[in-house]
Amino acid sequence: MADVTHLYYEFHGESRAGTAPLLLIHGGGSTIGTNWGAVLPSLTPSRLVIAVELQGHGHTQNSTRAYTFENSAEDVAALLTSLGLGPVDVLGFSNGGNVALRLAMAHPHLVRRQIVASAFFRRAGMVDGFWANMASADIRSMPDVYVEADRAINPDPAHQQQLFDLDTTQMRNFVDWPTDELARMNVPTLYVCADRDVVRVEHVVEMAQLTPGARLLVLPATHGDFLGEALAAAGDPSAMQATIPWLLAFLDGTES
Repeated sequence: MADVTHLYYEFHGESRAGTAPLLLIHGGGSTIGTNWGAVLPSLTPSRLVIAVELQGHGHTQNSTRAYTFENSAEDVAALLTSLGLGPVDVLGFSNGGNVALRLAMAHPHLVRRQIVASAFFRRAGMVDGFWANMASADIRSMPDVYVEADRAINPDPAHQQQLFDLDTTQMRNFVDWPTDELARMNVPTLYVCADRDVVRVEHVVEMAQLTPGARLLVLPATHGDFLGEALAAAGDPSAMQATIPWLLAFLDGTES
């Protein structure tokens, strides 16, 4: 793990005997605040939470190394190892879900259970128009809530352009993952998606079928509002409040 980015991280809540820490991995363009600010108060009463910001996002510096899901997973693994944490539970949303999958594939000893929300493993898994929009997007496409959150941490407008370039380049360069990588993943997994997500429901169903012992939760929601994500939820906590008991039950091993 020599070539890694040193990630900014925050601890929230306190350690609980018999309960694994929960690692949060944000989605594209996000910070800890925009992705997890609303949901953290529902997670911390029962467990220690560690939230990270990936390469070039929020407080974490960029690197000359390519920004990929695989490299981000190595960054997270290096952080957990340096902190002496693991196995941890993991909740990854959107691009963070892809990072979570790569972490579980490459370093299963670091992951006890994982919740993978709104992630994908093949380009065909995204809804119609997604890749065309991604190909033509420019900085003006970046939602104001992400621009403003990054600007509050990094006032230089060049940083917002850098952030946009990192995320769009990662997505534009994405190459389908072999199905056997999911089939070999031996980590208890809950896949979560919304019925109006940017990932096709049938794609997430396939991911759950390919992953040994995986569970699946499909919600009447949109991309991220079920986690209180700032852009999607827009301050409405109702979808998040309905979802949290399902997620905690999976992490606690009490789901039906």
